[in-house]
Amino acid sequence: MSSRRKFLSDCGVLAGGAGFSYLTLGNTYWHEISKTKGKSSGLTLRFKPYDLHLKHVFTIAEGSRTSTPVMLTEIEFDNIIGYGEASMPPYLGESHETATAFLGRIDLAQFASPFLMEDILSYVDKLVPGNYAAKASVDIALHDLVGKLMKQPWYKIWGLNPARTPDISYTIGMDKPEVVRLKVKEAAPYKILKVKLGKGNDKEMIETVRSETDKPICVDINQGWTDRSKALEMAHWLKDMGVVFIEQPMSKDDFDNTAWLTQNSPLPIIADEAFQTMGDFRKVQGVYSGVNIKLMKCGGLRSAYVMIKMARALDMKVMIGCMTETSCAVTAAAQLSPLVDWADLDGNLLIDNDIFKGILIKDGKIVLPDAPGIGISKNNI
Repeated sequence: MSSRRKFLSDCGVLAGGAGFSYLTLGNTYWHEISKTKGKSSGLTLRFKPYDLHLKHVFTIAEGSRTSTPVMLTEIEFDNIIGYGEASMPPYLGESHETATAFLGRIDLAQFASPFLMEDILSYVDKLVPGNYAAKASVDIALHDLVGKLMKQPWYKIWGLNPARTPDISYTIGMDKPEVVRLKVKEAAPYKILKVKLGKGNDKEMIETVRSETDKPICVDINQGWTDRSKALEMAHWLKDMGVVFIEQPMSKDDFDNTAWLTQNSPLPIIADEAFQTMGDFRKVQGVYSGVNIKLMKCGGLRSAYVMIKMARALDMKVMIGCMTETSCAVTAAAQLSPLVDWADLDGNLLIDNDIFKGILIKDGKIVLPDAPGIGISKNNI
């Protein structure tokens, strides 16, 4: 018996056979979708709710929070385990409850091999609409599993050059000037800062950051601007202040005014809330300069890879982003980073209870782990 199986056995399997099992782990438990009864091998899906604790109150134009709910997933095959994660900030409309309901419907035992990735992920995607973060947790775990079976990291499987990873940005949420200065000092190892704006104190925020550093800045408005003329005026001011692009300045539904702003802005305008899945290219082409692709919005690595290729074919800039996440999902997204212009993959840096180890940052640049799958290992916390 493997050490993992012995551990689970010692913890106590409360129900067996096909369908749900509950594996008690301390004060929490794993939900398990067991492999078909009687099979000696097969795909087993497990998932467990978890809450990420933020180091600082995280404030954007839409509100503030101190934690983010996530769902941790595992897919096991022949005693090898792939890890995944669903991060569910409030605006996505997903929760522990919705993720549990969705993941509980998945039957991976019908697939003979994890290498049937297209069949498996098409099945998961079509099971019910939406639930993209929950779907991403399965996609990430499957990629991690298959990469481990192949004994290669995904950037190598895709033929990507790890030397082409971009600098990573560090996010500065809205706060009082003294706290903003503290956050800028904490961001000393990073070469580009991402500053949250959109609540009426935009110039104060930028001037406070500039009082501490002359590093390049990108800004994320989170739909906080409503007047296109004032938005254009701010775009010119921000360019003078060393800003390199503006993310989601206006409402995700305000395509006409955003298109006008993009046409006249001295800075690229990047879609985030307005761009989630592959079908959104029809809406954002000609309206934005580029797109922010996030695994939790699009359903995982499979879709994100295709979306990057589509964006390039449409001559759009590409950013790879994240939510507040552990190093599991962040490192998964980083596998794609050699393909993009910008990387906003700092969600794991903003929390104090990361249970995984993954990407490293050296001189402000992403260093991809030379490890199979998505390149992570577990922390002991």
